[in-house]
Amino acid sequence: MSGPDVTRGSRGSLIGGGALLLVVALLAAVVPYVVTLGALPSLVMLFALVILGTTWNLLAGYGGMVSVGQQAYVGVGGYALIQLADAVGAPPWAAVLAAGLIGGLIAVPTSYLVFRLAGGYFAIGTWVVAEVFRLVTMQADGLGGGSGLSLTAFRGTDRVERVAFVYWFALALMVAVVLGTYLLMRSRVGLGLTAIRDDRVAASSLGVAVDRGRRLVYVAGSAGAALAGALIALNTLGVTPGSIYSVNWTAAMIFIAVVGGLGTIEGPLVGAILYWVLQQTLAPLGTWYLVVLGAVAVAVVLLAPRGLWGLLAGRFQLFPTTYRAHPVVVSGTVAPQPGR
Repeated sequence: MSGPDVTRGSRGSLIGGGALLLVVALLAAVVPYVVTLGALPSLVMLFALVILGTTWNLLAGYGGMVSVGQQAYVGVGGYALIQLADAVGAPPWAAVLAAGLIGGLIAVPTSYLVFRLAGGYFAIGTWVVAEVFRLVTMQADGLGGGSGLSLTAFRGTDRVERVAFVYWFALALMVAVVLGTYLLMRSRVGLGLTAIRDDRVAASSLGVAVDRGRRLVYVAGSAGAALAGALIALNTLGVTPGSIYSVNWTAAMIFIAVVGGLGTIEGPLVGAILYWVLQQTLAPLGTWYLVVLGAVAVAVVLLAPRGLWGLLAGRFQLFPTTYRAHPVVVSGTVAPQPGR
């Protein structure tokens, strides 16, 4: 009898990963030259949605923390970008990265406040924090008050060059965030996060640093939201408190993660594409657009509780993070294996 063959990947994941690399290559080398210039900012928004969905999924799907106030860091990222690019004179790409770092740094002291809450109180607490951020921003004259700020760092830059730069930079950031999340979940930290999500008490009894793990996820998720906020501001060339701090950003994150597949890396990719397609096709319908979004969310939750990607997760994974035990051969027959 041979020992069990335990692996993370499979032939399907290798094929799927190759297809995903091909898609990224096409997005980088072909799409900018075959679509109209006006379509590229829309694709940048898709990349920002993937980042938002991935980082919120990191919070709720892997860290077990349901936050409805991540728009706080979207706003921080947007305002930090404009201040760094215009007032300080930092290159736009460096300002975006610095904005993400600032969002993560602000999340550290904030975590000590919101972590005193649990469950629904934690969710409401994060929303209250976001409202405080918005109100403070509106009272700051240097941040434009209620009128917001416009990005002037690209003044004098050719529009074609600006749009192309933002597109390629957003694509690179999206790939980096998804890949970074994948590598994190394959590490010992990722294993600890999964244990914390399933049972905090049991994870603590096994030696997992629960508070440190949850804080790491909260800071990383907030930094990701700030990165997305900076990209959004870079794409739209401005911010206002009402738009950049809108709870609609968190609503989009929740839709993307839950509909795509909570607790998977592939789920937010699927959810973001679906959300973006619905947004592009149904936005002219006004309030009916929101009705359709709600109906889609309810239908998926009822018919596919594990999300759209959950329908395929049992067959293969694009980003394998868990081990799989293959059947053991016993004298030419296949011995039964326990479930994963």
